[in-house]
Amino acid sequence: MGRNAHGVRGMMLEKGQKVISMLVAEDEEQSVLTATENGYGKRTPIVEYTRHGRGTKGMIAIQQSSRNGQVIGASLVNSDDEIVLISTGGVLIRMGVKSIREMSRSTQGVTLIHLDKGEKLAGLEKVVERDDEEV
Repeated sequence: MGRNAHGVRGMMLEKGQKVISMLVAEDEEQSVLTATENGYGKRTPIVEYTRHGRGTKGMIAIQQSSRNGQVIGASLVNSDDEIVLISTGGVLIRMGVKSIREMSRSTQGVTLIHLDKGEKLAGLEKVVERDDEEV
């Protein structure tokens, strides 16, 4: 491509929409864990997400509502993984992925974390264990 080229469109976004996460699955045993700002989330089997060409609008990962709020993160997980949730109030919770129910894409999810009034869920990360020798 030339210097002035813009590249190709990866995904079509409506006004006000933004990309939250891009995930690359290793196999079909993994699940997509999504979380919303009001502390709700769910696991969805990766096989429920069909492949699309570039320039399409994508798929709904979790139903957004006034109950859920906006999506704040997504991560690829296995059932034996652990995640960390952090709120805007500084509350940090580590939990096993097994404790989060697997649900279809069209559902709103279950409570992941109880938040105090005025707090939001700020982040979701998968815990990666490392050996002491790597340090």
